[in-house]
Amino acid sequence: MRMSRSMAFLLCAAALAATTGACSGATTPRSAGGADYKAAPLSPAAQGPLDSFTWSLYAEPYTLDYALAYDYPPNTVLANVCEQLMRVTPDMRTEPGLAVKYDRPDPLTLVYTLRPGVKFHDGATMTADDVVASLQRQMDPETGSPWASAFKNVRAVEKTGPLEVTLRLTKPDVLLHELMAASPGTVESAATLAQAGKDYGTPAGKVNCTGPYALDTWTQGSEITLKKHDAYWDPQLAPRSTAVKFTFIEDPAARTNAFLSGSADGGYMVAPATIGQLRSSGKGSVLFGPNTAASNLAVLDFGGPLGDVKVREALSLALDRKNIIKAAAGGVGVPAKAPAARGAWALAPEKTAALYDALPDPRYDLDAAKKLVQESGSAGRKITLVTSTLAPEISVVANAVQAAGREIGLDVELKSVPPEAYSSIFVDPAARAGLDLVITNGYDNTPDPLEFYQYLRTGDFGNYGNWSNAEFDAAFDRANAEPDAGKRAELTAELQKIAMRELPVIPVYEAPYMLFLGKRVTGAPTGIAQLYYPWAATIGAAAK
Repeated sequence: MRMSRSMAFLLCAAALAATTGACSGATTPRSAGGADYKAAPLSPAAQGPLDSFTWSLYAEPYTLDYALAYDYPPNTVLANVCEQLMRVTPDMRTEPGLAVKYDRPDPLTLVYTLRPGVKFHDGATMTADDVVASLQRQMDPETGSPWASAFKNVRAVEKTGPLEVTLRLTKPDVLLHELMAASPGTVESAATLAQAGKDYGTPAGKVNCTGPYALDTWTQGSEITLKKHDAYWDPQLAPRSTAVKFTFIEDPAARTNAFLSGSADGGYMVAPATIGQLRSSGKGSVLFGPNTAASNLAVLDFGGPLGDVKVREALSLALDRKNIIKAAAGGVGVPAKAPAARGAWALAPEKTAALYDALPDPRYDLDAAKKLVQESGSAGRKITLVTSTLAPEISVVANAVQAAGREIGLDVELKSVPPEAYSSIFVDPAARAGLDLVITNGYDNTPDPLEFYQYLRTGDFGNYGNWSNAEFDAAFDRANAEPDAGKRAELTAELQKIAMRELPVIPVYEAPYMLFLGKRVTGAPTGIAQLYYPWAATIGAAAK
């Protein structure tokens, strides 16, 4: 995953730290620090319409091209403008979107029946030609889409009827269908793509999708405005507000002032140091929602000391996760039991208790860790852990890992790099040279934990250390060929077992999602589904 995603999650986790006891919802997990927090997928429902509201982003989107959007700011905007064949709901379910249904006549064929009468923002009617053009563009190397690997098993995307599109596969791929609810399944007007060319998704180009809001203006460096799409197809998500304005405020103090003054009505990913001030101001609420992310340590070099599973296990045993959570997230969070977070087990919730909750809690055992280091012959060997000022929590975790390593006989050296260099680690293999370990956060775009484990397959772009395990790869293929969600969850548990035994990624902690809403607005989804669900459509006036 891109580091900007990781940074945003780390900001979120620390933001939770400052809001203990000030959450909304029905469920109340017990955090590692002894604090309770509540979470719910939606804020209280809107009580009336609004002419407009202003939403604060912590950074300006680098693109509004659906095929290149791979980060919180662009996806937060595009979730309201462009739509997918399927849809992830705030309570982490998957339902039909622009496809009214799909069929799997055989394991190598996916057939999508499109919703009739859907209008693009320019008034044209969506057809199968638009879907084919949109999906094929993701696969085109010229596009440079980070989502291209989602289509690795696609042999052809074909129009098989005026409102029917068929994907023909080289081998079974259940995740491909599930990712039709995320950026890979986005539908844009074929005519607009052809006309806009390289300007598509830039301030100089058009975006012409089917969502409840249309792109109105993009003033680079200043703001993006959306306007209500009057011909929107889904009456359940007819916008409650006529217009939305997005502002970009990178400085946390300035962003907080925007919330306090009312010049911004809300925002996701609020800076951690400002949450206490926002809470005490009486100007709005801090809310928690479902999340699919976990903070992990990803191994970047299996040719060094961490190539020995005993060393990886020793480092895991040496992590005092409860104190890490206190320091990095103010005690709001729980030790991660596996690389894919509990929140990622949402597709078959009846299986979560047996397949995730039943996992043992992470052990903290320095004596056992020291013994493993001695057995491995790695005592005194250097492990380079990269750190950065990208987010304060990175340094907190890095220092804790360094102390843990030294406690058990490993020489953990911290290498600090600029924020842009830290981000490059996740997209450029050359940037990983000389590094052994990195702090990262992986999240699922869909409510299926299998999505996370695909990044540990041999050769996958998200497999940063090039870990390879034939048993894991075979188990992944079995799971990805199983269409039944419950059975697939059981097969995914096999992947989880291998990952926990081999530890190519060392789990650390997980925390819920967060947003701030000013007093005049309500109705927003609170969880990570906001990256693809048209969250702005449900925002309206709060009760007076």
